[in-house]
Amino acid sequence: MKLKFLLAGGLILFVSTSQAQRRFRKSDDVESNYVPSNLFSPAFHTEKGNEFHAVNGDPGPKYWQNHVDYVINANIDTASKTLSATESITYTNNSPDNLQYLWLQLDQNTYKKDARSNFVTGNQPKAADHTTGYQLETVSIVVNGKPEVASYIVTDTRMQIRLPKALPAHGGKINLAIKYHYTIPGAFGARTDYTDTKNGKIYEIAQWFPRMCVYDDSQGWDTLPFLGSGEFYCEYGDIDYSVTVPWDMIVAGSGELVNPAEVLTQKQLARYTAAKNSDKTIMIRSADEVTQTSSRPVNKGALTWHFKMANTRDVAFGASKAFMWDAARINLPGGKKSLSMSVYPVESAGNDAWGRSTEYLKGAIEYFSAKWFVYPYPCAVNEAGIAGGMEYPGILFDGITDKTKDLFWVTAHEIGHNWFPMIVGSNERRYAWMDEGFNTFIDVYASDAFNKGEYAPKRDGEYAPGGGNPADEIVPVISDPNAPTIMTAPDAISEKYRHPITYFKPAFGLILLREQILGKDRFDYAFKNYIRQWAYKHPRPDDFFRSMENGAGEDLGWFWRGWYYNNYSLDLALTKAKYVKDSPAYGIEVTVVNKEAMAMPFTVEVKLKDGTKQRMYLPVETWLQNKSTTFTINTNSAAESVTIDPDNALPDMNRKNNTAKVD
Repeated sequence: MKLKFLLAGGLILFVSTSQAQRRFRKSDDVESNYVPSNLFSPAFHTEKGNEFHAVNGDPGPKYWQNHVDYVINANIDTASKTLSATESITYTNNSPDNLQYLWLQLDQNTYKKDARSNFVTGNQPKAADHTTGYQLETVSIVVNGKPEVASYIVTDTRMQIRLPKALPAHGGKINLAIKYHYTIPGAFGARTDYTDTKNGKIYEIAQWFPRMCVYDDSQGWDTLPFLGSGEFYCEYGDIDYSVTVPWDMIVAGSGELVNPAEVLTQKQLARYTAAKNSDKTIMIRSADEVTQTSSRPVNKGALTWHFKMANTRDVAFGASKAFMWDAARINLPGGKKSLSMSVYPVESAGNDAWGRSTEYLKGAIEYFSAKWFVYPYPCAVNEAGIAGGMEYPGILFDGITDKTKDLFWVTAHEIGHNWFPMIVGSNERRYAWMDEGFNTFIDVYASDAFNKGEYAPKRDGEYAPGGGNPADEIVPVISDPNAPTIMTAPDAISEKYRHPITYFKPAFGLILLREQILGKDRFDYAFKNYIRQWAYKHPRPDDFFRSMENGAGEDLGWFWRGWYYNNYSLDLALTKAKYVKDSPAYGIEVTVVNKEAMAMPFTVEVKLKDGTKQRMYLPVETWLQNKSTTFTINTNSAAESVTIDPDNALPDMNRKNNTAKVD
C-alpha cells in the first residue's frame, strides 16, 4: 500500500540537538557507546527449528496450512450504493487439531460507528463517514446439500461460527453459506469506495466478502481485528466470483474473465484477443467510445461478469461506465504469458499519464518475474480511482491523477505486492515490514531496470523520503528515541513513523544486506530461495532470518538484532591516518573508532597525490571484540587523504569524521 511520508526536516533538527547532548563512555582511551558483546551476543534464535518450520528457514517436513475455496455471486445497486451477495465457502482443515469453531474476517465492519479502528488510528472519522457494515441475512452450515442455521457471534470485524461438532483434523471439510449486503463507503472508504468522474462513478470494491481467518501453527486462529494499518492475513484457495452490474458498466477484476463474449461487444472481444498477443498496448475501449452506447452490448438491464482466480488469498474489482480500457501481453520466463490491462476515466488519459499504465505494469511484472519469481496469474489490472495506491491479487487501485514517474513508481510498488505478501503469504497484520519493506526493496531495482532507467533512481516516495541519499535519510529515524522498531505491530506505529519504520528502514536494510554485507550474488540466491520455499505458504519472521542466513552462509544475528529489533545508530570515525615510519613506502596506519551501538563492514579509500584511488574492505568481524581498530594500508606513493565509506552507503550519523588528511 502507498502511504504519504511526512518526515525529514523536523527530525534532522532533532538529530543535531541530540548529537550535541550525547555523552560517550570512555574505555581504553576510546570515546564510544559501542559494546561488542551486546551486538554480537550469542543465541539470536531462541527457539530451535521444528517439524513445521525447519531450522534452515524452509517449511518443515510436517508443515501444513488450511485451504479455503469461495464461490460468490454479487450485485451492485448503483442507486442505493449497495453490494449484496451470496457466498459459498468450502473450508478444509489440514491442521492436526479438531476445530470446534471457525473465525471469519468481516472487514466492512471497520466503517461502523462503534468500530475499534475509530479509536486507534488517530484519525477519527467525521460523523457522516460511516456505514452499518455487514448486514448478515443468513449464515448457514451446509450438510448433505441442505443449509442449517449456524450459531454465530460478531465481534467488531470478526465472526465466530460455533460448530455443532468439531471439524476433524487432517483434511476435514465444511461448507458454509452466507447471504449478506452492505452499503459501499464513499470517498472515506480509503481502500474501497466510489467517486464521481464526468462520465460516471468509479467503484473500487475490496474487502467485500467474509473471509476465513488463518488458523496456523504459530497463533492458532489469528483473529486480530482490522484496524487499518495492519493489512491482511488470508488463506489460499480458488475463488469463483460473479458481479452483476448495469449493462453499461465495465468490470475489471482479479483473475481471468471467463465470459468475455457475454459482456463485450464483438469489436471489444477482437481487441481483447489481439492484446493477448501484442507487446504494444491495444485500446479495447477508447475515450470516444466511453460515451457511445454501441461500446456496450445491447441493453439488457444488467450484465453479469464472471471471474475465476486459482491459488489466491483474495480478489477485488473495479466497476464503472466511465472506464477506458487497454491491454498488452506480458512475456514471462519459460515462454509463459499473462495480460497487462488498465482501466481509467478520460480525465486520466494521455501519454504522460494513464496512457502508459499498461506499459508500466507490463514492465514491472516482467522484471519481477525474471528477477525473483514468475508471476502466476492470467492477468493484472491497474485501475484508476481515489484509493490512490492499494493492492490486491491481480489488481491495483492507483491514483486517478498520477502521472509519469509517480504513476510508474506506484504501479511497480503495488504490483510488487503480488510477490509480497500475495505469493509469499506473510502475516502483514502482524509484520508489515515483511510486506511493505520487502516490496519497497524490490521496486527500487525495478525503477533501475524499466526502459533503461527512465524513472531511475527511485530515491523518493517509498524509498528515500526526501529524494536524497537513503543512507543519510534513515539517520534521523534511527536516532529518534521515540521511533518504534521494525518489529513493532503495525497498528501500534503512529502515522509519523509508519512510512519510515514499515517501508523505508526495512527496505534500506535489505539494500545494506545485498550491497554492503553479503554481496549481490549471495543475497539474490538466498532471497530467491526464500521466495521459492514460501510461495503460497505462511512464513514467520524467523523463517526469513534463518533462510537468509543458511542460503547466504552467514550468521546475521547481529544485523537482525541491531536493525530489526532495535534502532541502533552507527557512527564510524576515522581518528588517525599517518604514514608508518613517516614514509609512504611503509604504508598508512589508520585508526577507525566505532562510536555507536551498531556495527557494519566498511570500505576505506585512500586518495593518492597522483590522482589515483585505492580501496580496502573490512568485514563486520572487525568489531567483534573492539571499539576501535588500527590497520595499515599498503601504499607506494604519497597520499592526500583517507576516507571511510567513500560512497556514503552506510547510515553513518556523522560524516564529518569520516575523512582525515594523511600526516
